[in-house]
Amino acid sequence: MDNKVVKIIIALFIPPLAVYLHEGKVTKNFWINIVLWLLLFGIGGIIHALYIVLK
Repeated sequence: MDNKVVKIIIALFIPPLAVYLHEGKVTKNFWINIVLWLLLFGIGGIIHALYIVLK
């Protein structure tokens, strides 16, 4: 199974984890994703995580 496919699946359920796995460390994108995930009831975090993983 492709690593990108796994990250996409994780991004749908736990977006901050997908961003962390993609970047390999805690970065500003990780913190942005946490804030979006908490403030926008998950939808913002999912969209941001998919953007980071797919770019």
